[in-house]
Amino acid sequence: MMRRDRIEEFLKECLFFTVKKLDRILDKLADESFRSTGLSPTYGFIILAVNEKPGISQKELAELLHTAPSTITRFVEKLQFKGLLYSEQSGKHSLLYISDDGLAMLDKINEAWDDLYRKYADIIGEDEGDELAKQIDDIGDQLSKMSRNR
Repeated sequence: MMRRDRIEEFLKECLFFTVKKLDRILDKLADESFRSTGLSPTYGFIILAVNEKPGISQKELAELLHTAPSTITRFVEKLQFKGLLYSEQSGKHSLLYISDDGLAMLDKINEAWDDLYRKYADIIGEDEGDELAKQIDDIGDQLSKMSRNR
């Protein structure tokens, strides 16, 4: 049986557990930042992505967010129900567009992202936060390639 200090040291050195810890903390901070929008951070990002890429397919959106297509479908349906997005059929693809109500939310969504960024940048620094995000993204890409090659 591991002594308490050994398990605590192990957890602090384990990428799996440290990333999970950071994920939980960032989720809480993001939820606080987005509370004023009435949306989750993921919904906010979807609206921003559709605004930036009008006519994006749900498949492209799923790839962009590294999320299962069925999950994206649920998110999109909820945003359509709220009147923030709409879709148009193009062959077998459903292409997404932002509605006028969605456009009206853009400033609040951007303010929420800025608030979240400020919360962690004030603690770790802007450059450090940007660099850490890039490193984690690169590691994710490398691990994803590794798992596909098995």
